[in-house]
Amino acid sequence: MNRRTDEDFMRVKYLATLAVASMLSLGLVAACSNPCAAKTNTPDTGTTNQVNPCAAKENPCASKANPCAAKENPCASKANPCASKANPCAAKAQSVGNPLATELQGKPVVVDVFATWCASCKNIAPTLTQLKQEYSDQVNFVVLDVTDKATLEETQAKAEKLGLGKFLEDTKSKTSTVAIVDPATGNILAMFKNNPNQDDYTQILDTALAKN
Repeated sequence: MNRRTDEDFMRVKYLATLAVASMLSLGLVAACSNPCAAKTNTPDTGTTNQVNPCAAKENPCASKANPCAAKENPCASKANPCASKANPCAAKAQSVGNPLATELQGKPVVVDVFATWCASCKNIAPTLTQLKQEYSDQVNFVVLDVTDKATLEETQAKAEKLGLGKFLEDTKSKTSTVAIVDPATGNILAMFKNNPNQDDYTQILDTALAKN
């Protein structure tokens, strides 16, 4: 009876030892086969030893210069073609062609190309009347009457005497034309066509008188 008991005890002890050894073996195998356990650094732990595959690549555009930056503005080096050209009207002052007669010197001269049949002349007549009253002793007023052929012949003789022959030739068909002339040079300071605005005339006359 005792021998049977000893054998059973030894058999249980052997099986228990075998079971423990098996469990230890299984744990070791499991530990070796765990891919995560073998790595000490993983992407989840914020490692710095993994190279960023994108960091190694340079920005392909960063090394390339701006193709437009190297090119100068083609227009910047070109001067304004109009800037170098003087205004043809400003460079060539309008003139009656010569200084006016001695009797017209010393005062600005207002020349009116007039005809009795001209509606525009009647339109500006009140303005010219006001100017004559306001500048009666400061400005010389000349009327070139081109109403008809007979009148025109007399006017041509008058214009030649006053130094306005060329001016009359240019304007005899342009009634209601009024010019303000510098008698010393013959330069036309301003020329108006059917303009009843008195301020336009006084501005030119006042400037001319201020220079005398």
